[in-house]
Amino acid sequence: MKATLMNTRNICLSFVAFALSGTSVLAVDAEHAVSDSVIAQQRAALAAATENKGFGPQAPRDISVDAGNNRRAFSSAPAVAEMTLCDIHFHENAEHKGGEFTTFAGNGDGHGNGTGFKYNGTLTKAELAPVGHKVGVGEHGDLEPGDTIEIHYVYSTAKAEIGHGLGTCLSDAIKNPQLRVEAVVAVLVNDPKAADFGTMTQIAKADDLNQVPNLPNDLGTPVVYEGSTTGPGYNEEASPFQVTWSVRPEVVKVDIGSVEKWLADNPFDEDHAHGVRNLVINPDLLSQING
Repeated sequence: MKATLMNTRNICLSFVAFALSGTSVLAVDAEHAVSDSVIAQQRAALAAATENKGFGPQAPRDISVDAGNNRRAFSSAPAVAEMTLCDIHFHENAEHKGGEFTTFAGNGDGHGNGTGFKYNGTLTKAELAPVGHKVGVGEHGDLEPGDTIEIHYVYSTAKAEIGHGLGTCLSDAIKNPQLRVEAVVAVLVNDPKAADFGTMTQIAKADDLNQVPNLPNDLGTPVVYEGSTTGPGYNEEASPFQVTWSVRPEVVKVDIGSVEKWLADNPFDEDHAHGVRNLVINPDLLSQING
């Protein structure tokens, strides 16, 4: 989810801008990925930058682990029906770990590309068939059938506007709105009969609030916890934003053709997948998940 106001392309709420180039980002293979020591150094830098600074709990996390020592309290955001949608974007690979997405993609390049977690299940040969052209091309790769994405539906209690980045979720009238992210993990397939991304992201007004009537609610009981914005820009520093997360543990198959169509024309100015923040494992930076 995009997380800075001045540079929403570089830090995401589970947000950091991640661009793609000629090959899939998953092509950051073991030979070109950074070592475990680099990731350890980034985690150590994050711990040092946050020690005794008063930062609240961070995201993303392993949703199967309830424990957390961060006691910086804030009120949970209301249900989505009482908030307004302000942003939709997605990351290549899941930022969170758990449920049907626990397969580690690798360390990646140390900047959020080629890392995160993938769908654990298997797909048919037909579902994995190449589409014959590039989808979501950018600086670091493209999207292909079989890729996992984590979709973030961002809501605010401010009188927010739909647009690109977290800045659209704030307003001059309310500088500290409550924020909520409804997270959906999907696997892209070459199948027009699979879920349609355009339908999943359709927006409608209800009581003058932007809502997503087709937000998937059949992917298991969401894990709800208190965290922050995300994206690889926060690998070595903490996010100062407070976010209520609702992460669905099951994965939906989505037609890659519908994702391509959405990337070509959407009100959020999104044209590629975003990068992934390192999984937060420091207990002092995690909230306790209750129930």
